[in-house]
Amino acid sequence: MSFRRLLAALWTFLIATVAFCAAAQALDAVPVPLDDKTLDLTDVIEFASRTPSDRVQVSTAPAADGIVRRIEVRSNQPGGTSFWVFFALTNTGDEQIDRLLVAPHFRLAGSGLIFPDLGASRIASITPSQGFAPERQPSQDADVFRITLDPGAIVTFVAELRTPVLPQLYLWHPDSYKDAVNSYTLYHGIVLGISGLLALFLTIVFVVKGTAMFPATAALAWSVLIYLCIDFGFWDKVISVSPGDDQMWRAGAEVLLSATLLIFTYTYLNLNRWHVRYSHATIAWLVGLVILIGVSIFEPAIASGVARLSFAGIGIAGFVVIVYLALHHYDRAIMLIPTWLLLMVWIVGAALTVSGGIENDVIQPALNGGLVLIVLLIGFTVLQHAFAGGTVVQTAIGETERRALALTGAGDIIWDWDVPRDRIHTGADAEDLLGLKRGTLEGAARDWLDVLHPTDRDRFRATLDAVIEQKRGRIAQEFRLRGEDGHYRWFQLRARPVLGADGEVQRVVGTLSDVTEQRTAEERLLHDAVHDNLTGLPNRELFMDRLSAAMTRTKAEGAAQPSVFVLDIDRFKQVNDAFGLSVGDSILLMIARRLARLLKPQDTLARLSGDQFAFLLLSESEPDRIAAFADSVRRTLRAPITFGEREIFLTASIGIAMLDAAKPIEAEEMVKDAEIGMYYAKRNGGDRIEAFRPALRQHGADSLTLESDLRRALGRDEIKVFYQPVVRLEDRTVAGFEALVRWDHPKHGRLPPADFIPLAERSGLIIPLGLYVLDRAARQLADWQEQLGRDVPLFVSVNVSSRQLLRHDLINDVKSVLTRSPVQHGSLKLELTESLVMENPEYAAQVLGRIRELGAGLSLDDFGTGYSSLSYLQRFPFDTLKIDQSFVRGPAAREKRVILKAMIALAHELQMEVIAEGAETEDDALDLYDLSCEFAQGFLFGHAMPAAEAARLLFAEEEEALIA
Repeated sequence: MSFRRLLAALWTFLIATVAFCAAAQALDAVPVPLDDKTLDLTDVIEFASRTPSDRVQVSTAPAADGIVRRIEVRSNQPGGTSFWVFFALTNTGDEQIDRLLVAPHFRLAGSGLIFPDLGASRIASITPSQGFAPERQPSQDADVFRITLDPGAIVTFVAELRTPVLPQLYLWHPDSYKDAVNSYTLYHGIVLGISGLLALFLTIVFVVKGTAMFPATAALAWSVLIYLCIDFGFWDKVISVSPGDDQMWRAGAEVLLSATLLIFTYTYLNLNRWHVRYSHATIAWLVGLVILIGVSIFEPAIASGVARLSFAGIGIAGFVVIVYLALHHYDRAIMLIPTWLLLMVWIVGAALTVSGGIENDVIQPALNGGLVLIVLLIGFTVLQHAFAGGTVVQTAIGETERRALALTGAGDIIWDWDVPRDRIHTGADAEDLLGLKRGTLEGAARDWLDVLHPTDRDRFRATLDAVIEQKRGRIAQEFRLRGEDGHYRWFQLRARPVLGADGEVQRVVGTLSDVTEQRTAEERLLHDAVHDNLTGLPNRELFMDRLSAAMTRTKAEGAAQPSVFVLDIDRFKQVNDAFGLSVGDSILLMIARRLARLLKPQDTLARLSGDQFAFLLLSESEPDRIAAFADSVRRTLRAPITFGEREIFLTASIGIAMLDAAKPIEAEEMVKDAEIGMYYAKRNGGDRIEAFRPALRQHGADSLTLESDLRRALGRDEIKVFYQPVVRLEDRTVAGFEALVRWDHPKHGRLPPADFIPLAERSGLIIPLGLYVLDRAARQLADWQEQLGRDVPLFVSVNVSSRQLLRHDLINDVKSVLTRSPVQHGSLKLELTESLVMENPEYAAQVLGRIRELGAGLSLDDFGTGYSSLSYLQRFPFDTLKIDQSFVRGPAAREKRVILKAMIALAHELQMEVIAEGAETEDDALDLYDLSCEFAQGFLFGHAMPAAEAARLLFAEEEEALIA
């Protein structure tokens, strides 16, 4: 007895030692590439133990410093015991990575033939070695968790399993996974649609024809449809089946599929007339399958395994019987041979799949589609036999038949070309869209050439000729049709040929869809990508492309040497401050029109940035003619601009750079040389023309030096975030702050934003600078809210530039900031000017909607100075309106009180709070309070101050409130 106890103790110690060594072994972190769509982690995961336990100890992957740590994870499952796997991932890039961990509930490949795995929810939870726990994403077909890897991070993940096996684990890019799910959903929809139509059609034929083989075929089709609905997760959405609880349904569907195949084989081949033993064997087999349906309720794995063996047995036995009957010249067996051969191929493929011989992810959808194809061929075989001996009379096709044929297309308008009669039918829909008379599009194909766009006629004619000659293929073509008013609309034709008994094309049938809006949107997006939104002129990207092309032609063909002019309007900021942004935009539009009149067709005028324009001059190559052109530009700009009863005089600083064929130079360098000349002209008083010469580079080096200093300023903690208070007018307490940026330059002292923000915009440094300010402001806000308590509302507003708004990573940046700094919902506000939002309103509306969903607030700044405020205000999800200071202070402010009152009332109607800027006197504050304005900001309540001083102001008020 003692010897057995000693052996048991030694065995327990050995198992514990092996488990400890396996858990203690350090993991190898799998690098996650930034651009990979999917990563298979199935082979890299490690199981802690094959026996369930209530906790697990894991050694993490070595960190960047080489240190391996140990973590212990406890089970969250009911009962306290689970299975465990672990793996490690690392982000070797310099950008944050978001990925989806996906573990499918059911996977046919490798599920097994005997006691198969019928699917279940695999992962209960995932615990990372650092950071937040991954969020479970809603999914009916898989366990999906969203993980985030910071740059350089090495994270070990411990997954708590609900089952002892994890058949598959993938790491997906979110967009790629969404595309894959959408693709499979589309495929599932197509397969289900075909299967459902087939089952319904065979049922209808059974009602009409009444022979025994039709209900057997219809039952097989319905069982296939039921199986596909379960496999595709359709029933889960109808009857709310929890993940893993559909094992009984899946097993029952497989039993039903086997039973209906047996019934079809017996009925179609009329086995009862050959020998009574066939009937006895079939009845016994069916009784066993009926009993198996009951077994599937309690032991789905057993029922599914037997059903799979039964299906394979029916296929093999049926093949033997069919071959035997075909050798005896039985017509039904002969007609079924091709379909049954395909069924045998399907059975072999299914056997290899469930046994693990084929592991491809595409095999399961392919087998489902193959099953539908087999049933479809069986249906055709049954129909062919049932209607054998009859004749099909070809008559004129009616509207109902046309719509049935058009089911293969996807559109709104039926397009049918009767080739022998050369007559096209489209119905009245296309004619109504074009405003044409009824019957205009009814006629010969050549009559369409009269309404087609001239550039589309040859392509249309060639496509129809090719279809008739080749007798196969699809038509997928877009063309333009002229309406009654002379305007053209875009249509997309999708059609395919239909062959007659003689093998010739009898009809070409499909759908015609109006795609005018899509094409217009594409053209608008393409135009907006390379053109300025305000003036319609080419932007910097298009200008650089044309300059590069001109320089290439000069080098390769000896064409005229290009010259580049860069001009900047002198003191244009004063115009914006004095008259508002809307007037400034109107003046810029007028300047663009004036300058465009000076150009010849081969020249280019572009708007590089706010008040900076550029010329690409190709029409003049002589230095004196170029100088004369520059002088005409200067004189054109000096002409007064009439605005109301006032005249505005503007001047410009112009820099010129001419291409020197002897010195190779890039387009970017040539534009930079012209900018150096322009800055030199501006530095010398403006209203000057300066041609670039190498000696000017030392003057341009000042701005380059400042740019270099700005690149290093963030790392040296030279950028400071100041806070200007925003007060409640009701009780004069601090409601929040606006975050403002300052630069403490080591040589030039404290620089205001106007001295370096434009430079940051041009160089692209505004993106890291803006993210830095946003992150600092969020951290400070979270700290203040924690000290004040959640009951005290406090917000901080941060300005957003155009480069930040138009880049795709802004949503991820805001999400990361809010994750790192847990602030109250809507208390971190992003301020955007209305002119910025109007640069691309469609895109801005989508981005702002996503940001609002993340929990950030949105504030519309400088309201009242733009030109589209009222028409677009309701489209954007702003919660705060900031009224420009020109309506609050200054000599003309009293005259604008009616407009100010209307704007406040409008904001309140739209459920928005109002902040008025520029409150400098007590009278301004009282007037705003009388107009029901909630908040005010201005020098009356405080200048921009450091965080420490703002905290003293904030907490001093809090102490006074507590004392009171």
